[in-house]
Amino acid sequence: MKEVKVAILGMGTVGGGIYQLIEKEQKNIEHKEGIRLEVKKTLALNYAVDVPEEKKAKDIGEIINDPEITVVAEVMGGQHPAKEFIIAALESGKTVVSANKDMISQNWPDLEAAAKRGKAGFYFEAAVGGGIPILRALQDSMQANSIDRIYGIVNGTTNYILTKMDDEGRDFEDVLKEAQALGYAEANPTSDVEGYDARYKLSILASMAFHARVPVDRIYCEGITKITKLDIEIGRELGYVVKLLAIGKKAADGTIEVRVHPTMILKDHALANIKGSFNAIFINGSAVGEMMWYGKGAGDFPTASALVSDMVYAVHHEPKYATFENTYEADQVQFNDDWITEYFIRTTVQDKPGVLAKIAGILGKHDVSIESVIQKGAKKGETDAPLILVTHKAHEKDLNKAIEEIKQLDAVVDVPSCIRVEK
Repeated sequence: MKEVKVAILGMGTVGGGIYQLIEKEQKNIEHKEGIRLEVKKTLALNYAVDVPEEKKAKDIGEIINDPEITVVAEVMGGQHPAKEFIIAALESGKTVVSANKDMISQNWPDLEAAAKRGKAGFYFEAAVGGGIPILRALQDSMQANSIDRIYGIVNGTTNYILTKMDDEGRDFEDVLKEAQALGYAEANPTSDVEGYDARYKLSILASMAFHARVPVDRIYCEGITKITKLDIEIGRELGYVVKLLAIGKKAADGTIEVRVHPTMILKDHALANIKGSFNAIFINGSAVGEMMWYGKGAGDFPTASALVSDMVYAVHHEPKYATFENTYEADQVQFNDDWITEYFIRTTVQDKPGVLAKIAGILGKHDVSIESVIQKGAKKGETDAPLILVTHKAHEKDLNKAIEEIKQLDAVVDVPSCIRVEK
């Protein structure tokens, strides 16, 4: 029986989940894997679970300098001091497992270099999709495939909000308050609702899938705060469901496009039926074709499951730290920011003849053709009415130029929504 001493940095929801999961599943892991995991030390300002005093480290040095501790789980969150603690652990030869997508996505070259110096393992399955084993699948099961498409619902908070808005016809702000009360959304929900969390995850996911470094700042990012129940209702009339998607595509010439934004997808697509706080990741491989992973993307035990799995994997394998080795550097990759897709455009216009013709003329001038139109008359006593258009495929930059020109029309009151459509 191989005994493995573990330290946990951060003892909030996920750290507490790791601690409890190791205790709960210790005998099963021993039986199945021949490994006995034991938490020797923890380091945190606050504890979500009870931990004996002798297991509480006074500082990071107590963990780094303990030769018995060979695996460190970092679930502190944030950039600092998590980065410094991880680098210190790696340089001392300790394997590190982490769920910190923010810090990993923005610092992986430094983390890899530290792992190489210490000849230590660095694993982060839990950083994308919580308990969904997507990164391991990409790394260890998809070697015979070239992956050209990724579509992911990778943020449970936004998926919960959009699901409630769709199922119950409620407004964004109303559902957000409910999500905060239930613990699905933070008191400051910006990272989730503005798409930043999904962008961090897409950076990691696309880098591994496309074997090219995809920096966070090369990913277009737009959140769900402007999505209204009217957009969702009209989308449903047209056969679409609105989801916040993380999208990655790699063209035959190696060009990569990466974007996070609200997206209308056909209601019979597998991702359209992912409800509540669940995550799902859909990929297309050259050999296997279309595949999808589905499960809980956050929470104490789902995330802890991936972290403990990384610990067991690390014990059974030689240190694997160069996760992005043999990949193209960002400056060697051509990124496409003028992608081609269809668009749902909701305008508010004066209810009078000729408005549609003027809008169609501007779209046509910018090589954007209309697939369908929904005109809704003004409500009683009002002079403005919604005019909805769905375009054929068009270039992003052409569409944006057309929208700016449409906004200048006297008869156009506003263009409150422009949502990309993926079929």
